[in-house]
Amino acid sequence: MIADMLITRGKVAAASTIEIAVPASAGSGSRPVVTKVKAKAGDQIAYGKALFEISGRPVFTLAGPLPAYRDLQTGATGEDVAQLQKALARLGHGTAPDTSGVFGAGTERAVIAFYKSIGYTPVRLALNAPDDKPSAAKAAPPGPGDRSTDGKATPTAAPTAAPEPRTVVVVPMSEVVFLSTLPARADTVVATVGKAPGEKLMTLSIGDPVVVAEVSTREKALLKAGQQAEILTEESGLKVPATVQAITDAPPAGKGDQPGPASGYLLRVVPNTPLPAELAGKEVRVSVTASSSEGPVLAVPSAAVSAGADGQTSVSVLGSDGSTRRVPVRPGISGSGFIAVTPETGAKLNPGDKVVVGSSR
Repeated sequence: MIADMLITRGKVAAASTIEIAVPASAGSGSRPVVTKVKAKAGDQIAYGKALFEISGRPVFTLAGPLPAYRDLQTGATGEDVAQLQKALARLGHGTAPDTSGVFGAGTERAVIAFYKSIGYTPVRLALNAPDDKPSAAKAAPPGPGDRSTDGKATPTAAPTAAPEPRTVVVVPMSEVVFLSTLPARADTVVATVGKAPGEKLMTLSIGDPVVVAEVSTREKALLKAGQQAEILTEESGLKVPATVQAITDAPPAGKGDQPGPASGYLLRVVPNTPLPAELAGKEVRVSVTASSSEGPVLAVPSAAVSAGADGQTSVSVLGSDGSTRRVPVRPGISGSGFIAVTPETGAKLNPGDKVVVGSSR
């Protein structure tokens, strides 16, 4: 069997990344600064882990594909509430008897329990009384002529004390980072105590590592999604079977005023079994089987095939007495310095025959 192998170098990278920054505001009366860092570069990040504190409040991870886009509080409904409920249940904090997607008393209890498990208390919001009108227990004061039948003033009811303001539990969007999948790894951590608003604090690598390589226009023409590949770590000798996932249709563009690469297309190769996390960011060798014969073939060195003035391709077979004979052949697939050949009708070429390489015929 002949296989046409394309060999290149690539870098182990995350399937996707998330950048976390200090939010622009930290609520009324507080300044948004980092007050504690709880993760370092290289840490494996689990669901429910506090990454750092901003102005004394935690920023933690939960499971879910939807990014946080609003604060969630008791009474809220929606798909993002259902995601929060599933994430809490995954950590052992059930939300019964609440209906999926409805932030009720059960979800409130689960949120309180989760915050307690990471060493914090949740934010609470005081609600105004739902109705500012006088209640039935409050009587209007008597008018100047209001008298009872016996001529005495009608007594008024004692005023009712104002009800205590009701509070609800809030999960601020600034405190939660939803991760669509694991594993997750702290790729870079630049957070330091006192970090200012809007600055990047951390980059998380999400999902199993992949390999990204750059290939030329000629190499791109040989590649397609689904081809078999192999990843080799030359440092340890680890070999991992892989599959070509995608090749970009155009060279990557530059960022801002920076130009993109002068040439090259991005090749993305996915290992069939997960690569060790410690390989993240390291260079590896990638071998892709660009094409291969379907079974055993008759093959000769590529340099043994020549074309005559008549356009006929042939090989020269060396006899035991030193003589040569020309054998017309049809060339086939090539790879690794060899080419498959089929003798033309009536010509003979057998496995084991010696052929002349590199001389003009």
